[in-house]
This record gives sequence, C-alpha cells and structure tokens, in this order.
Amino acid sequence: MRIYTSGELEAVNGTDVRLKCTFQSSSPINLNSVVISWTFRPLKPGREESVFHYQQRPYPPPDGIFRKRVTWAGDIMGRDASIILQQVKFTYNGTYICQVKNPPDVHGAVGEIKLRVVTTASFSELLLLALAVGGGIAAVVILLIIILSCRRCKKRSQRQREGNEEAPRKERKDPTACHPSRAVHLYLSETSIEIDSSDGMISDPSTPSSSSSEEEGPSSDEEDDDDSD
Repeated sequence: MRIYTSGELEAVNGTDVRLKCTFQSSSPINLNSVVISWTFRPLKPGREESVFHYQQRPYPPPDGIFRKRVTWAGDIMGRDASIILQQVKFTYNGTYICQVKNPPDVHGAVGEIKLRVVTTASFSELLLLALAVGGGIAAVVILLIIILSCRRCKKRSQRQREGNEEAPRKERKDPTACHPSRAVHLYLSETSIEIDSSDGMISDPSTPSSSSSEEEGPSSDEEDDDDSD
C-alpha cells in the first residue's frame, strides 16, 4: 500500500482546511473491505487521538476535540481518503496520520501531514490567492471583451448589408455622351444640296450650271445666221 500526502499544511484560525490523502493499492479496490483511519498527534507530548474512521461508511469522532469538526471528503473508488477539518483551532496544531488498508494489501507506510494553525495567512499564500483572483477576473474581462467585439462586428456587417440592399443602383453613363453644357450645336443651311448623278459632283441648285445655260437658249452664231437669211 502506498499513501501520498502533502507533508506540511498551513491554515488560518477559524477556517476550514482539507487534509488530502490519496493511496495506491496492489489489490483491486473493494468498497466493503477498505478501512481508513485518521489519527492526531499533538505538538506537545501526549497520546494520539482518533480523528476519523471509515469502513463501508464514514464514522466521525463521537467525542474529543474533533467532535462535529470532521467531514468525509474522499472517494474510495477514486483512491482518495481525504477529510475536512472545520473551523480549525490552535489546539489542532500537530501531525495528522492517514492509514489505509485494502485486504489483503494491508502493509505499507502511513501518510503524515503537519498542520500549522496561524492567525493570518502567510505572504506567499496571500500572493497566490491574489494571483488566482486576479487571473479569474482578467479571464472574465477578456471573455466579455471578445463577446462584445463579436457582437459589434455582426451589427456592422448587418448594417452594411441592409445599406447595400436599400441603396438604389446607379445608372451607368454612356461614355460617348457629353454634358449638355459642352455640346456643340450644328445648324444646316436652308439651301439644299443636290448631287449630279452624271459625274457625282455636288452642286448648288441656286447657281445654274453651264450645261443648263446652253440648253436653255440658242448660241450667238445661230442667231446671226437667222438674221442673214
């Protein structure tokens, strides 16, 4: 049988303290046969006093300084034989002995815990307590910050989506069109333009062509011949 304890422990007067004791047995654990006993040896010379006993069920001390001050905090199948001392006093200073038997495994060293009851907690314990509390608070704050940041991001993305859905689509401008202020107005003259089908030249109908003048009147030579006749 192997038993493991913390060795030394410090507790503030009037507080509860857990006396942790675990064990390891070479035989299978049998709930009906496991026997656990706690005894107390004071700092001053004196006889040992029974603190707690377990056999199939817990048996707190019926009398003595530990009467109604000890509770079972162990788990047999979990190989835990721990107990809790409630509202410790200065008279609880001493050595606590944990012994476990699991027949046929009944031989082995016992576990011991030296308890020291003090007025106030030592600096190291206060520092550890402060670090534990501060770490817990910091973890909660960081978790809240992460949750709030996620909610803000979701709200922003939702607003952007709603804005994109509500915003009217802009019409694309024709790149070939120009602004009315920059437009150049073209005016056509009232004079029409005719195209001569014979030679493909463009002529102004208001100005008579040479061919038309010849067709309209006889030449001067023909007039002279007529007069001579």
